[in-house]
Amino acid sequence: MLAIPSAIAQVAVIALGGMAGVLFLPAEAAPGEAELPLHVSGRAGGFLLVLFVLLLIGLPLLAAAIPTQSIRLADAFYRAGSLVFGGGHVVLPLLQTDVVPQGWVGNDAFLAGYGAAQAVPGPLFTFAAYLGAVMAVPPNGREGALLCLVMIFLPSFLLVIGALPFWEELRRRSGMRAALAGVNAAVVGLLIAAFYDPIWSVGITDAADFALASAAFLLLFIWQTPPWAVVILCALCGGLIGAFSG
Repeated sequence: MLAIPSAIAQVAVIALGGMAGVLFLPAEAAPGEAELPLHVSGRAGGFLLVLFVLLLIGLPLLAAAIPTQSIRLADAFYRAGSLVFGGGHVVLPLLQTDVVPQGWVGNDAFLAGYGAAQAVPGPLFTFAAYLGAVMAVPPNGREGALLCLVMIFLPSFLLVIGALPFWEELRRRSGMRAALAGVNAAVVGLLIAAFYDPIWSVGITDAADFALASAAFLLLFIWQTPPWAVVILCALCGGLIGAFSG
């Protein structure tokens, strides 16, 4: 991921992790029957999975044919939500690639929003609402926030609900369980890559940044300080450092 930072590389890493799991990892014991939270028919599940694929393929084509900003945003955030595996932090490089080089959101505003998203409860995908609100070009504000938020969460709903009718059968296959174990291991690498770029490579530029990041790490993991308090303290310290260094 560090050598080839792209959505295609993410998918390739996940696929290779799954293949390695099948080849080298023992499958876990067969699980008991799971109680699914929602009953979905096979026909409805298949329709949702097909809709997921059609949107993933069709939105880029639509954005190329009708290059309006609303369709570009819908395509970018739907694609980011579709190609993210292993946790919300992995979405950062995908979103940064989509919104920063085009000038939709400045890099400083992007990282500031990521820091603020750590201070509030809920999934990191809600970061999309912030990006939509601060877009330099319309749709932005409330409309942009709503559009980006819906489009980044939509793939998850389509995939999860669409897979429910088939999940019980898949999870009972030993090869599938071994593949998932390999995928889980590969995801660790994805998260490390996302931490390094863009967070470390852009946010840690000198000794003061490193000291502040180290202090935040100790507050979070050693003294169990609430994340929102750590974010506020780091923002205050960063402001003081900037004032004195300026």
